[in-house]
Amino acid sequence: MATMTTQTETQAEARAPAQAPPAQGRARAATATVGKRCYPYWFLLPAAVIYVVLFLLPTFASFFFSLTRWTLTSYQIIGLDNFKLFFSEPQLFSGLTHSLIFAVITTGLKAVISLLLAVLLTSRIIGRSFLRSVVFFPVLVSTIGVGITFTVLMHPTAGVINQALATIGIQGPGWLTNPRYALYSVALVDVWKGVGLATVIYIAGIVSIPPEYFEAAAVDGAGFWERFRYVIVPLTRPATVTVVILSLIYGLRSFDLIWAMTRGGPGFTSDVIASVIYKQYQAGFFGLSTAGNVVLFLLVTVIVVPLSFYLNRRETQL
Repeated sequence: MATMTTQTETQAEARAPAQAPPAQGRARAATATVGKRCYPYWFLLPAAVIYVVLFLLPTFASFFFSLTRWTLTSYQIIGLDNFKLFFSEPQLFSGLTHSLIFAVITTGLKAVISLLLAVLLTSRIIGRSFLRSVVFFPVLVSTIGVGITFTVLMHPTAGVINQALATIGIQGPGWLTNPRYALYSVALVDVWKGVGLATVIYIAGIVSIPPEYFEAAAVDGAGFWERFRYVIVPLTRPATVTVVILSLIYGLRSFDLIWAMTRGGPGFTSDVIASVIYKQYQAGFFGLSTAGNVVLFLLVTVIVVPLSFYLNRRETQL
């Protein structure tokens, strides 16, 4: 009996490790499980590093240096004095106003014109592919090149535009030399250059509409206006949201085209906040211009983020 008991205990001890793995094995299994779960996220690491280095660090540095009076070799913390000076300077505040006007005009015109062009370029017309290329071509041209070209075309006496108007008895205005027209003239050029991209977005939105909707509208006897109003406009709402958001961001941050055409003139009538900030940098007011950049960043964020949230929420409700 004693011998049988000893053999049973020995067999139980031999089976014990197979039934209950040691703590080291469990820890290794847990580590392997965590590694498998985290494996896909390693692919996000390069993008995260680029985002931190090229966006987060410069953003926090801008917020810090906006509170200082700095040069390339030193800085002095002065608190909110730069922001107080920014909002007390008439030129800076007028540049902020001009940016809002410029953004609203260009966004509205791009959305309306590009939708109409997209409807035309998705219909059965001759040379549709060629016309799409023509509409998109200005997007590919350099912004500075466009600005210089239209500066020549809009010359008050020697420009082609005013000469063409003179042939039909119309005296063209000083597009870029008259303070009343300068900002709006640049806005029209910006619309001409940017409407192609917005048109492509709308074309993608219209093409993605299921054909059953148009067939149902045709069965109900809907004409072109009814199809446009009750089918195309509602179902291209995602494209509209994209066009409005992108155009608004670009309009608020616009600088290169305005600087190439008017340099903020005549006087300060076409100065936007970006051109005013650039002039402050040129004059050596680095802290003040950095504060202007922070104001521009906050302005774009305060306008675009709630607007995007509102438009996307309306889209989900529809």
